[in-house]
Amino acid sequence: MAPQDRCANIFPVCREILSSESWCRAVALHPPGEPWERFPDTLERLTDGGDLPPYIPDLARLEWTYCQVTERARPTPPLKGPAILNPTLELVSCRWRNLPQLLSSKSAGAAVVSQGEELVAVWMDKNGQVHLEAAPPSDLVALKVIVGEASPEEVAAQAGSSLGLLDAVLRQTIRRGLILAPRSSLRRDSARFGPEAEVPEQFGVAQVFSLQWHLTQACDLHCRHCYDRSSRITPSLAQGLDILRQLRAFCQSRHVSGQVSFTGGNPFLHPQFFDLYRAAADLGLGSIVLGNPVSEEKLEQMLAISTPIFYQVSLEGLEEHNDEIRGRGNFQRVLSFLETLRRFKVPSMVMLTLTRANLHQVLPLAALLRPLADDFFFNRLARFGEGASLELPVIEDYPAFLAEYLEAASQNPILGLKDNLFNILLEERGLEPFGGCTGFGCGAAFSFVTLLSDGEVHACRKFPSLIGNLKTASLEEIYDSAAAQRYRRGCLTCRNCSLHPACGGCLAITASLGGDPFTDRDPFCFKHRQS
Repeated sequence: MAPQDRCANIFPVCREILSSESWCRAVALHPPGEPWERFPDTLERLTDGGDLPPYIPDLARLEWTYCQVTERARPTPPLKGPAILNPTLELVSCRWRNLPQLLSSKSAGAAVVSQGEELVAVWMDKNGQVHLEAAPPSDLVALKVIVGEASPEEVAAQAGSSLGLLDAVLRQTIRRGLILAPRSSLRRDSARFGPEAEVPEQFGVAQVFSLQWHLTQACDLHCRHCYDRSSRITPSLAQGLDILRQLRAFCQSRHVSGQVSFTGGNPFLHPQFFDLYRAAADLGLGSIVLGNPVSEEKLEQMLAISTPIFYQVSLEGLEEHNDEIRGRGNFQRVLSFLETLRRFKVPSMVMLTLTRANLHQVLPLAALLRPLADDFFFNRLARFGEGASLELPVIEDYPAFLAEYLEAASQNPILGLKDNLFNILLEERGLEPFGGCTGFGCGAAFSFVTLLSDGEVHACRKFPSLIGNLKTASLEEIYDSAAAQRYRRGCLTCRNCSLHPACGGCLAITASLGGDPFTDRDPFCFKHRQS
């Protein structure tokens, strides 16, 4: 290949900007045998005489770097260990701004080059696409953490920021591919599905871990289906902060994002609720509130810290039935609060506990909530605690109810699917399964655990499923315990079912009806009755 052609292939934009005469002179001036990496220096000599645009040497350095990165092997994220810098990453210091736009076919015509220092990052992502972008200060902060110049705590302190904001910066650089992070280690193992099973990654790998944290047993309601009205110690602020730090450390060690669902009782009745809510935000943990209506003053106090991922309230049917379960006036208070959440632009969710008495009120309630709530879900009653006095729907009626609900969901956008058994109907109709209760079928002790106010950790809040206590063991130890692994395996009878990766029934329902959740299938499952 002739030198001019080789040069034009490496520096096409420079060739396009320069006149033919200037280009030929530059190529001729470049010493024979000198590597093309030095061509920007040749252009530098020409710009000194005023013959070329002054930014051309820096533009050529970017084009050379882009060419070199393009020829490298696609980067592979580490399987284990800490996150690393993308090995293809190159940082180029430029004396001119907006040069990356000149190299973009979409914005080249609108690019305005101006004098000023700018650091440009060039890298190849895991899909083989090469990027060339100006590196903002936040990128440099993230890279500083990864190369180990300082700990995250030190970097956040130096920047006058929080660990949460730093984590957000790191997540952004990971998404863009400047940093390569190990894959999530929260993965279903063969003990649940069998060594030969093929489990789609969407049902077998969790990217987010959630802690459902019952801050306090104190509650301003006394619902007839309450799972637990026992007296339990409330954690102090110091204990609560330690729990949040443990959650962050656990999520970092498993390479997942962390969420905490503040609930109770009523989480707002914990004396340090706002301190703990702020600490979660500062630690980069997403927050969800599962609670009762609160005053606008308390809502604004919370929103001044951060907006939750969503705020969940409960209704148990239409007004008369709901107020019989949750107390007089509750129905109207919840409707009013949903209007308040919408006015403050807080995502809202309504949850219903499904019983025999409210089965036929579900769809009328959802129709009434359509203009008020963002999402509506139901969970079948687990007959524990005071809920043991209520009745579950008639098992033989349940498939027809699910079919009616599924049909209504096609017309009402707030109706969400949560019960794993919907997947039986979806399979019958030749449709893809959805993620079930938690995105992974039953996610008990897998993508979430429940923490009670006294430190007890349960696989699921809906039934007694103790797997440890944070007062005597760490979250890491509890998650890896034999007890937790047993709940993760779920019902062994379901192991060979085609729907198992997205289902597994409901362990709490099985246990509440006197069965063994580890061996007995969900009594409401109608797939096995059809086969």
